[in-house]
Amino acid sequence: MPSFPLKVTRLAFAQLEKLSPTMAGRIAFELFCRTPSRRPKGTKAKQVFLNGRNRLRQASTVRLALTRGMAAAHHLPADLRAGEKKRILVVHGWGSRAEYLTDLALGIRQTGAEVVVLDLPGHGASSGRRLDLKIAAEAIIAAERHFGRFDGVVGHSFGGAAVMMAAGRVFPDLRQFQPGRIALIGSPSSMGEVFQGFAAMVGLGHGSIGAMRGRAMELVGARVEDLDGVGVARRIDRPLLVVHAEDDKEVNVGHAQRYIGVSPHVRHLWANGHGHRRIVSAPEVIQAVASFLTEADGLSRSDVRAVS
Repeated sequence: MPSFPLKVTRLAFAQLEKLSPTMAGRIAFELFCRTPSRRPKGTKAKQVFLNGRNRLRQASTVRLALTRGMAAAHHLPADLRAGEKKRILVVHGWGSRAEYLTDLALGIRQTGAEVVVLDLPGHGASSGRRLDLKIAAEAIIAAERHFGRFDGVVGHSFGGAAVMMAAGRVFPDLRQFQPGRIALIGSPSSMGEVFQGFAAMVGLGHGSIGAMRGRAMELVGARVEDLDGVGVARRIDRPLLVVHAEDDKEVNVGHAQRYIGVSPHVRHLWANGHGHRRIVSAPEVIQAVASFLTEADGLSRSDVRAVS
């Protein structure tokens, strides 16, 4: 059953569409890009946040200048006793922040890697209250410019989609992000589907949806249809690990299934039972991702397995 705020939002858009579908679409896109509160919700989330904040005390924070505002990057240096050191970037999802990915970040660091955990704009210690894929891609590229090329990157949810857009240079006025390996956890592969889902949720009509898509192209410089991770995977053809739970209720498993057969360099890990958020803290997932990103060969091409 829709919440009261959602009912009010739908009613407002229904009335606005009668006056101007164009205006309704433009406002819908701004609502789509509006980032949520940074405060953890609920007792469990608060505890996870506090634990993550304590762990990040060992990191140094760098503020990366963007076209508008800045993005905070938390740098965990490599173990000095390690031999060959890998540099890995970790990118969170929508409504998350670096503190929630410390299990994953420290798990990767245990391999001896240098790890950078990025706060996307509108999240964590970064500035702003607005985020779209182009802004996120710019922050990822800014991290590469500052720290140097990353041997691997892992993105959760929206963060994974942003990684793919940056790696595929979907936005022509941004340079290409060039990590050695990419791991996606619970990430959408088709932003067109995400757009359609949001439009249905707020009750937009056909004309307003068209205006929303037009506004997106105007601001980010790419068609919604081009914001597709599968197309990027075909073009860049580099090692890609897709991790997803079939019980993910926020990003349906179809987004991960779309990558099947795209390239011999793409492999899947089905982390069933971990949902959308717990998946980034599951020890089996952390181990598999860390191994894939930091080992010379990582998972073999034929390794398509399940984690339960």
